[in-house]
Amino acid sequence: ASTNDASCDSVVTTPPHSLKDANNPAGLLSIAEGTLKEFLSKATGTAVDWVQMPGMKPGPDSVGIFAISQSCSGVAARACGLVSLEPTKIAEILKDRPSWFRDCRNVEVFTMFRAGNGGTIELIYTQMFAPTTLAPARDFWTLRYTTTLENGSLVVCERSLSGSGAGPNAAAAAQFVRAEMLPSGYLIRSCEGGGSIVHIVDHLNLEAWSVPEVLRPLYESSKVVAQKMTIAALHYIRQIAQETSGEVVYGPGRQPAVLRTFSQRLSRGFNDAINGFNDDGWSIMNCDGAEDVIIAINSNKSLNSTPNAVNALPLLGGVLCAKASMLIQNVSPAVLVRFLREHRSEWADFNVDAYSAVSLKAGSYAYPGMRPTRFTGSQIIMPLGHTIEHEELLEVVRLEGHSFAEDNAFLSRDIHLLQLCSGIDENAVGGCSELLFAPINEMFPDDAPLLPSGFRVIPLDTKSVRFHRSSLDLFSLSDTQDSLATNRTLDLTSSLEPGPATNHIAVDAPSCPNIRSVLTIAFQFPFDSNLEDNVANMAHQYVRSVISSVQRIAIAISPSGLIPAVGPKQSPSSPEALTLAHWICRSYSYHLGAELLRPEPAVGDSLLKNLWQHQDAILCCSLKSLPVMIFANQAGLDMLETTLMALQDITLDKIFDETGRKTLCSDFAKLMQEGLAYLPAGICMSTMGRHVSYEQAVAWKVLEADESTVHCLAFSF
Repeated sequence: ASTNDASCDSVVTTPPHSLKDANNPAGLLSIAEGTLKEFLSKATGTAVDWVQMPGMKPGPDSVGIFAISQSCSGVAARACGLVSLEPTKIAEILKDRPSWFRDCRNVEVFTMFRAGNGGTIELIYTQMFAPTTLAPARDFWTLRYTTTLENGSLVVCERSLSGSGAGPNAAAAAQFVRAEMLPSGYLIRSCEGGGSIVHIVDHLNLEAWSVPEVLRPLYESSKVVAQKMTIAALHYIRQIAQETSGEVVYGPGRQPAVLRTFSQRLSRGFNDAINGFNDDGWSIMNCDGAEDVIIAINSNKSLNSTPNAVNALPLLGGVLCAKASMLIQNVSPAVLVRFLREHRSEWADFNVDAYSAVSLKAGSYAYPGMRPTRFTGSQIIMPLGHTIEHEELLEVVRLEGHSFAEDNAFLSRDIHLLQLCSGIDENAVGGCSELLFAPINEMFPDDAPLLPSGFRVIPLDTKSVRFHRSSLDLFSLSDTQDSLATNRTLDLTSSLEPGPATNHIAVDAPSCPNIRSVLTIAFQFPFDSNLEDNVANMAHQYVRSVISSVQRIAIAISPSGLIPAVGPKQSPSSPEALTLAHWICRSYSYHLGAELLRPEPAVGDSLLKNLWQHQDAILCCSLKSLPVMIFANQAGLDMLETTLMALQDITLDKIFDETGRKTLCSDFAKLMQEGLAYLPAGICMSTMGRHVSYEQAVAWKVLEADESTVHCLAFSF
């Protein structure tokens, strides 16, 4: 078949094909042949103005050649690569879109018949998940044409048919926005030496008008389509090819197909929870439009991996989901998800994990009568497998815990989680970063029931945009979208800057890298019908707690938050970080007769920087009946294995072992009277429960500017 040197406009403005044409075989064949012609002009011709995909330069280590559209109606991406599989096998895999495209919920072949030239024509209804709670899902009503060209190449091409209500189930489509697929597909050519050359084209109009303005970059970006669909498709068939050839070996005795299935089930379960489709049995429990956290319940939810699963669990009540989406800024999605993965104790409640684990293991719903359990701080991550491009990691996480009860003091209450982590490599090509997990039985059967929860962080564009507080109304969708009417967003950016609230937030400040992302959180809990309200309250409070923790983490790990003010919200009596640093250093000199910062005193911002980078761990605590930490430099944070914003949760007594606490108590009177005390060698306790030894510690009173008021106590280890 020859290619057309048509302009992009001539291709994408082809009049839509009516259902009248689609109701007769001759009309369908005419549409199919037109679709084939336009697809080939994109796959191998110049019908679209293609430009190289940013960050995907071709080379000896490249998996293919990737391009995205430029100045074209809709969003489009193209890929070309060599795959060690036969054309028919590749076509079979790519047609099964839900297996490799995580955003694809369902593909239903409405009708199929043979074309006169030996090809096959299908009418297909496809549903796509929405990636966040802030926008409705998409669906497509398309014609798919499979045929063989004269040169032996296999082609699978597809395009939308007109009619917003068209499809096998108009009622089910009520929660979807009908999107358009312009001629797209796969061109697969067999190679003489084995394998095939695959050309992939995805060209869509995702109807960006129907989403909040801040999310439109996700629906207007050809790069996003490339990351989520085109590149993912090529990577997946290469993964299958390498597994088939035996190049990929996984431990501990798991077959690659089984591990892939686990990854797909985690992702699908999370997407199900985020979208909450009515035809799956989901309904909104709370309908307060001003509420940030959405509570949804599903009384029909099944945790069976297969219809006749041996390990199926009876759900006496159903599943409850607490979810929220929020805008965050100045934090890399990869860095944030990596932190959440490596520092679970910073945001998770071990007892909530234990509730879900026990409920799934025994089929019992003991809330609120469960025994409290202490998290030892030990988190062991055991890898199961990863994709060949390392975009995804599948692993088992063991959380070690022990009962508080004296009769069970030595009884282990470990929790096992199956966890999927993706997008944590900042150099990798991916549409988002995710941390998804579900409690599992330690025996880990292949048909283990899964109830996924987790985090998804999707980067938005990096253009300079000024957000006004009033513009947050954009995050609530139109009243006609009943299922999404309560999906409001949290404005995390409001706490990124200390001090009183202002009328707007300048996201395009010169000191800010201006990374904007949408973070979506969803947690699922099984419940007994008699405990529905109890579990709903627990879930609501827990997700609010997780959100608060993510707030602190996002601020602390952002580039502008490395040396921030003392706390996330300053009280009128609290000094700024620079002032506190000045008081710390001056008080040290006053009490010890030496400079804390050597070889010479620093002034201004350099003083704060030098204090932050000081080799000794420097901590400050408040002067209250129960002193809490209010400041630490980088060495101090490393010693405590915590973050600056989590300091407010750490009391002074928690950082010493029993001997250290006794020593501090005996020297406390001297410290308050003389303003200085030396503590002998001892051991500190990190927030992870690990011991950190020190040779000597110095404690001194930090005086305010009047040199008479004691502001706090400082320690140097």
